[in-house]
Amino acid sequence: MSLVTTISGNKIAFFSTQPYDKAFFNQYNDGFELDFFETQLNPQTVILIENTTVVCVFVNDIVNEAVIKQLAEKGVKIIALRCAGFNNVDLEAAKKYNLKVCRVPAYSPQAVAEHAMAMILTLNRKTHKAYNRVREQNFSLNGLLGFDLFGKTVGIIGTGNIGKAFAKIALGFGCKVLAYDIVTNDEMIKDGVEFVSLETIFKSSNIISLHCPLNAQTKHVVNKDSIASMQDNVMIINTSRGGLIETASVIEGLKEGKIGYLGIDVYEQEEKLFFRDLSADIIQDDAIQRLMSFPNVLVTAHQAFFTNEALTQIALVTFNNIKSLLTENNIENKAALLV
Repeated sequence: MSLVTTISGNKIAFFSTQPYDKAFFNQYNDGFELDFFETQLNPQTVILIENTTVVCVFVNDIVNEAVIKQLAEKGVKIIALRCAGFNNVDLEAAKKYNLKVCRVPAYSPQAVAEHAMAMILTLNRKTHKAYNRVREQNFSLNGLLGFDLFGKTVGIIGTGNIGKAFAKIALGFGCKVLAYDIVTNDEMIKDGVEFVSLETIFKSSNIISLHCPLNAQTKHVVNKDSIASMQDNVMIINTSRGGLIETASVIEGLKEGKIGYLGIDVYEQEEKLFFRDLSADIIQDDAIQRLMSFPNVLVTAHQAFFTNEALTQIALVTFNNIKSLLTENNIENKAALLV
């Protein structure tokens, strides 16, 4: 008999689900009743939940106190995030209403790190433009000039699992790698990474890659002042959280030519855009439209995590977290338990 079938109230309600979510969670399900909703979780959609013990949410679901209060009133016991970031969840409210909150702290750091490098290579060597040009039988190289990554200085902000994986990739390209975090990493130092101040990252890096969580200290870490201290023609890559970048300041930096390249897989207002097909709509967000108008900007729609290995781990770890909380009221991996 499956472990889960011995547990009363084994229903999980998933929000912000896509076809691939259903495919992977159904594939690795072990006795849970799964209820999938395409809509975002917010104060208006909580009404969809009935007789549910666990709610599973993603990066753009709204899990504030108003939502958590309603979840508690409906008998929900666990909020399970199928992602690493948790800035969209009011943890204090979860404690107040006695709800457990868990996450997937590390699913595939390589997936995000490799996507960050893919964005660097695409922006630098302009492979996306070359692909379209050749398809139109234009074999000219004009406008496709890039630079060698070898010998360039790459600054990494945030050296958790993803930042650490990205550092190894950058070192493999022969880059000088600088890093900033509140805690240094001895293993990275042995590999050749130099830990420096945030100011040094901004001042000395040809390429800056963001891999830190979004919190009060990191919100808009890329802003008017930090951009002014960066090297001319700097490349900025963000595969972490949209709120790390102050969009208006980056647009000004691009217009002035201070920022030479921008690659973003996340965007501060992405909950209104990403994971949807808006090809037939008029997008009302002027900032994202302006960003996409620059020839030296590359936008992907929160795609960095999207590998077979990562989705497999997300499903397995999420189910394991939920089983552990339902049977033992605890999780062995302390990093996975937030409340």
